[in-house]
Amino acid sequence: MAKKYKAKAKKWKARAKALEAKLAAAPMAAPKTKVTLVSPLAPRDGFPLLPEIAGVEFATTQAGVRYKNRTDVMLARLAPGTVVAGTFTRSATRSAAVLDCQAKIGLKDGADQGAAILVNSGNSNAFTGARGWMSVNALSAAVAGKLGVPENRVFTSSTGVIGEPLPHERIEAALDGLVAGLSPHGIADAARAIMTTDTYPKGAMAEVQIGDQTAHIVGIAKGSGMIAPDMATMLVYLFTDVAIAQKSLQSMVSRLTDTSFNCITVDSDTSTSDTLLVAATGQGPVLANMRSAEAKAFERALSDVMLNLAHQVVRDGEGATKFVGITVTGAADAADAKRCALSIANSPLVKTAIAGEDPNWGRIVAAVGKSGAAADRDSLGITFGPHTVASGGLVDPGYQEADGAAYMKNQELEIGVDLGIGKGKATVWTCDLTHRYIDINADYRS
Repeated sequence: MAKKYKAKAKKWKARAKALEAKLAAAPMAAPKTKVTLVSPLAPRDGFPLLPEIAGVEFATTQAGVRYKNRTDVMLARLAPGTVVAGTFTRSATRSAAVLDCQAKIGLKDGADQGAAILVNSGNSNAFTGARGWMSVNALSAAVAGKLGVPENRVFTSSTGVIGEPLPHERIEAALDGLVAGLSPHGIADAARAIMTTDTYPKGAMAEVQIGDQTAHIVGIAKGSGMIAPDMATMLVYLFTDVAIAQKSLQSMVSRLTDTSFNCITVDSDTSTSDTLLVAATGQGPVLANMRSAEAKAFERALSDVMLNLAHQVVRDGEGATKFVGITVTGAADAADAKRCALSIANSPLVKTAIAGEDPNWGRIVAAVGKSGAAADRDSLGITFGPHTVASGGLVDPGYQEADGAAYMKNQELEIGVDLGIGKGKATVWTCDLTHRYIDINADYRS
């Protein structure tokens, strides 16, 4: 027996040596390269042609914050008299840049001297302790000195990897070139400079008549993953030429954030760096009476731009192939409706079923039940687009599984849930969950 096993061992060793020799002689495989695939849900016409906003100039550069051969810093100079409003993440671990912006919003000192927004991608400057504050203060001081604006009117944002010190010296070294390159028509480049895992730059615009003048609104955003209410992982910058009081603008922006950016989710995760800033330069029509029809028209236009950008963030959800609107009606109140809608939108089981084009309405029932919203099983109704799936707590007699399966093949889906107990209503937007999401996030820092 011993001789038999020795002979077998000798045989396997010979095979192993032959295999090693074969591998050594084989050409080495080319290293894997990361390929950015543009989301299939991206706008077909690409980045929109946005009008110039009087009182705003943009510049971008490659500072090498993290990426090589890629623009990663954006500077916006705002004219004297510009008012700035904002909303931010409520994360308990928000970054120094977020805390700094929150402290500066609404300050009146220096308003007549203009303002600036400086944004970098690649590094979030979050969870970096005292070094994070040092970077924010250094950049605010440097921009203030270059542009001749007060430090308390310089708003900085950073997005990217958490926990690594921001090499702000590289950004400071690039400031002269940024200032020299400021231009009123550089917003498209600015949208690209703030991207991280985004597959396309995001922009939107609207115009509204105020008296005999036209008010213009433009906006850019970044966001793809770590997207959930409380602003998610996104940076959003909107610019308008209207003249409006800061408090009035802030009130408007806060309301509209709750019906746009706080109604989207990709993966239920919220970041440390979420920032939305709206700058009104005062170089266009005046909004004095906030109860006027013109003020309401302006708010609707601003809402359209914000909702457009919010939807684009979801359409660029990491690995997304489906854009999904979820509307809950018949809830006890609006808060319960939103709670229920988000439970459905954030359910991995629902999202993977959508990715697989499986009309698994049972997972929606489960998500309703766990949401914490008041619900009555026997009054529940569900629709997939035009198809009534369930009514009165039972599968609808006219529902055909083949109809549901065919509907799920669409890129854009509408799921309706009627709780049947009240008048509360809410709509949220999400996307499916595919293996591509895992691929992106498994090696985000590599």
